[in-house]
Amino acid sequence: MAMAAAAGTTISDLPDVILSNIIAAVSDVRSRNSAALACRKWCLLERATRAAVSLRGNLRDLFMVPNCFPSVSALDLSLLSPWGHPLSSASDPALIAHVLRHAFPSLSSLTFYARNLSSIQLVASQWRSAEHVKLVRWHQRPQVAAAGDELKMLFFECGRLKSLDLSSFYCWTDDVPPALEAYPSLASNLIRLDILNPSFSEGFKSDEIKAITKSCPNLIEFKAACRFDPRYIGFVGDEALVSVSVNCPKLGVLHLADTSALLNARGDGFTAEDASINVATLIEAFSGLPLLEELVLDICNNVRDSGAAFEVLNSRCPKLRKLKLGFFHGISMPIESKLNGVALCQGLKSLSIRNVGDLDDMGLIGIGRGCCKLAEFKIHGCSKITMRGMRTLASLLRKTLVDVGVSCCSNLPARQCLKALEPIQDRIERLHIDCIWDSGQELEDDSDGVGFDLNCLDQDNGFDDDDDGMSKARKRCKYSYDLNMELDVNSNGYGNSVRTWDKLEYLSLWIAVGQLLTPLVEAGLDHCPNLEEIRIKVEGDCREMSRPREREFGLSMLVNYPKLWKMNLDCSDTIGYAHTAPSGQMDLSLWERFYLIGVGHLNLTELDYWPPQDRDVNQRSLSLPAAGLLQECFGLRKLFIHGTAHEHFMMFLLRITELRDVQLREDYYPAPENDMSTEMRADSCSRFEAALNRRRISD
Repeated sequence: MAMAAAAGTTISDLPDVILSNIIAAVSDVRSRNSAALACRKWCLLERATRAAVSLRGNLRDLFMVPNCFPSVSALDLSLLSPWGHPLSSASDPALIAHVLRHAFPSLSSLTFYARNLSSIQLVASQWRSAEHVKLVRWHQRPQVAAAGDELKMLFFECGRLKSLDLSSFYCWTDDVPPALEAYPSLASNLIRLDILNPSFSEGFKSDEIKAITKSCPNLIEFKAACRFDPRYIGFVGDEALVSVSVNCPKLGVLHLADTSALLNARGDGFTAEDASINVATLIEAFSGLPLLEELVLDICNNVRDSGAAFEVLNSRCPKLRKLKLGFFHGISMPIESKLNGVALCQGLKSLSIRNVGDLDDMGLIGIGRGCCKLAEFKIHGCSKITMRGMRTLASLLRKTLVDVGVSCCSNLPARQCLKALEPIQDRIERLHIDCIWDSGQELEDDSDGVGFDLNCLDQDNGFDDDDDGMSKARKRCKYSYDLNMELDVNSNGYGNSVRTWDKLEYLSLWIAVGQLLTPLVEAGLDHCPNLEEIRIKVEGDCREMSRPREREFGLSMLVNYPKLWKMNLDCSDTIGYAHTAPSGQMDLSLWERFYLIGVGHLNLTELDYWPPQDRDVNQRSLSLPAAGLLQECFGLRKLFIHGTAHEHFMMFLLRITELRDVQLREDYYPAPENDMSTEMRADSCSRFEAALNRRRISD
């Protein structure tokens, strides 16, 4: 009898609280939805565990608004279809707002596309108790609105606001200070303010930064795009930087970046101009922020001899765990056995260094010795770093480092970079490299090997304390790694082994226009059994070359990665001719064919694609060859095209049998305003979505 009773016991017999926790632990959305379909009890339990929902339906289909998520506190409306169209332009905007309010009555966090003032009023008035609001707008700011009017409307409707995110909201810098000053009580209650927006052409000026921080004295998190260049009137300098720490002493997260840094511009070394920020100012600012846990300072102008400031940062900000620096020079220059600068920040778990012109291998090794807890390390534009220094850093941080990015370092092309990371290739989970196939720069084949001898480095105090002994050790030490021997990834020794990146799950690649992807495997990424997601960024001017030397880019070689299911192919910074190209050159449609040939061979379920652009006419449009190649991705379930497309090109995609979710998103500055064109018309999008939803999905 006991055995029969045991055989009849199922997981549904567990108490609701335990079963609810089990369902909540499932991260995959489709698996969660499948669990909800098991029975009514499971459906109620699963829906009750959802705290955040992003709606993707069409505004016309109000009957499809879900009302089964009683616990949702965070709602994202920014991706409703047709994308970018204001809610206020619908046939009955009041009804739409009422239905949404009824379905999600208890929101504390709200994200929506704020195309105009009426959209802000319509949505914000439905959830007056919201504490976090993120506004999204990629279209240009309405000219009729006076400075600050849109934010004032938001503050009027949502008086309990504690967090405001404008990082994806196209507006003017003049809009923010007047709105905060008009609602001083709300401003003083703000604990998070994100105005780190790449749409600002010049960034916030010194007076604006001081006014904003004075209005919001209780900020815990502050992110802002600034203008640090001293050649501009109102640039951010010493006074503004100190005012941030004086006005907002509770800050735990501080991001201040020049607007040019947000454009992902490539380059290395020193700039022509020095920033108007000195080391004494940095020391004063750091001393006033004892609770700081995360700091980003990307100045885009030289700050020289800054190492002493970061020694103070370590002592005055003991909670610091994440640091990102741009154009700070002299941050790590160890003298014999003594570490200095950033290398003394022993609590760091994430460090990103950008355009540090004087950072060499010894400085990098000093960082590896001092910052022994680093799990994430990114380096950009440091031309003095070589394979030896990078490999020694990887060896020193073998136990902790899982996320690495190396870009724009002239002495670390792809093959050398991957060779340098061999000590951690069995541990690394996320990786970014530049696909620079420099056939002329081969691996150095000399008696010195590849890495510095770790036996010559004292793991506790750096180099040997005996200066004379250190000098002798340097002369007689031989480098530990031999080019003729592969690192054994299963031990920490040496021996022949297959170069396997066992834990690599995410790979990001930068590649110049016209270059091929096919040498990637030969460079060292030949065996990545668990790679699930890849991002490929293609950048350059197609107008400077007639045509690529091969027929295809090389996407088909990605079939070597058996678990790859998601890809971001970003050609948004690939510039060319959208229409008829001059004689002897290819227009963008042919370049799209070059980059997308072979995509149908991959077993992808999700694809984000940014078409190349013609900046002269502000056009990023899906071409006929691209649509024809995308329709060959028979396993796709989600396809997001970050640009525009003609309706009849979109209809090609209906041939993808498993396709479930498709959207055109013009999420770039400035998004096209001509919504009546055949590429962006709301009726065109609605007809395509209706045809997509009419199809039967096998699973």
